[in-house]
Amino acid sequence: MSDLFEKSMRTLELPAVLEMLAQRAVSDEAKERCRRLRPSTEPDAVSRLLDETDAAKVRLGLHGSPSFTGVKDVAQPLNRADHGGMLNTRELLDIAGVLTATRRVSDYDAERQGEPTAIDRLFSALRPNKYLEDRIRGAILDEETIADTASPELADIRRHMRQAQAKSRQILQKIISSPSYSKVLQDNIITQRDGRFVVPVKADQKGNLPGLIHDVSSTGATVFVEPMGVVQANNEYAELQAKEQAEIDRILAELSADAAAHRRDIQWDHDALVQLDLIFARGELSYKMDAIRPQVRRDGLIRLRKARHPLLDKKTAVPIDIELGGAFDTLVITGPNTGGKTVSLKTLGLLTLMTQCGLHIPAGDRSEVSVYERVLAD
Repeated sequence: MSDLFEKSMRTLELPAVLEMLAQRAVSDEAKERCRRLRPSTEPDAVSRLLDETDAAKVRLGLHGSPSFTGVKDVAQPLNRADHGGMLNTRELLDIAGVLTATRRVSDYDAERQGEPTAIDRLFSALRPNKYLEDRIRGAILDEETIADTASPELADIRRHMRQAQAKSRQILQKIISSPSYSKVLQDNIITQRDGRFVVPVKADQKGNLPGLIHDVSSTGATVFVEPMGVVQANNEYAELQAKEQAEIDRILAELSADAAAHRRDIQWDHDALVQLDLIFARGELSYKMDAIRPQVRRDGLIRLRKARHPLLDKKTAVPIDIELGGAFDTLVITGPNTGGKTVSLKTLGLLTLMTQCGLHIPAGDRSEVSVYERVLAD
C-alpha cells in the first residue's frame, strides 16, 4: 500500500474509526488486528468480510456476545513446551485461559440455528479440551500457589511439612513461655530467618540459650537464635521444602508436556478466537453506529443515502445524500465556510474505506459503495 494511500487514510481519519473498533474487541491481539486493518481492493473479499460482520451482528441480536476473556497469545510457551521446556504457572494458566474461552465460545455456538453463515467455520474449528483445562486449573490455584491436590506425593510432603513446622513451634513455644528464659529473650515471639524458626535473644545472654545464630539486629543488641532442640525439626522441614519444589517442578513439567501434546489444537483455537473477537467487534460497532451493510459494486459508482460521519455525534450530525460515478464522474462541492463541504468529502472517503475494511457504515438503506484501488484525499 503506497505512502500516499496511507497518508490519505490518516487524513480521512480511518485510524480513529479503527480505534473505536479496537475498543470493542476483548483480546489484546484482536485489538491490534483492529488497528492494523487495511482496506481490501478485491470486491469478493470485501463481500466476504461484510458477510462475517452481518453474521456477527445477527448473533449479537439473538444471543449477545460470546466471552473472549482469557484469550492470550500462547504460541511461544507452547513452542517451548514442544521442545521439552517446563512452563511456569503463569504460562500454564494462560493456556488454561485459552481452553476456557474455547469451551465457552463453543457452548455459545451450541445455540446456532437457521441458515449457514460466514462465521460458522470459525466456530466449527474450535476444539474444546476440558480434561487439560481442568487438570491445569485443578493443579494451579493462582500464579503463586500449587494445590495440595495436584498430586498425592505433594499432599503427603506438605502434610509432613506441617508436622515438622508444628513440632518446631511447639518446642519454641515452650521456650518463650518458660520463666527461666524470660531474662534471656529480647521478646517472647517466634520469628523466621533464612526459612528457619528462631527466637530473639539478648546479645549478652546468647550463651544461656545453646543454638545456632542466624542473624543479628542492626543495633547489635539482639541475636536470632535457632535453639538446638529445634535444629533437627528445622532440618527436616528444609529437606521437605526441597522435595516439595522437586515435586512442583515434576507437576509443571508434566502439565507442560500435556499442553505440548495438544499444541496444534490450542493454537488453532487461539487463532479462531482472535478472528471471532475481531468479527464480533465489527458487529458491535455496527450496532453502536446504527450502521447498515452497503451494496458492494464493481463499476465505480457510489451512492450514499442519509450518510453520517461516524466520528460526529449522530444526534447532531446532518445526514447527506451523495452520488458519484453514474451520470457524472466529477463532483464539485461549493458553499460558504462551515457549510459542510469538508465533512461531506470526508464522509464520502471514510465510508468507502470502512466498507473496504468489512465495516458497516452509518447510512440509510440502499446505499451503494464501489471497491476502489486507491482512495486519495488532500
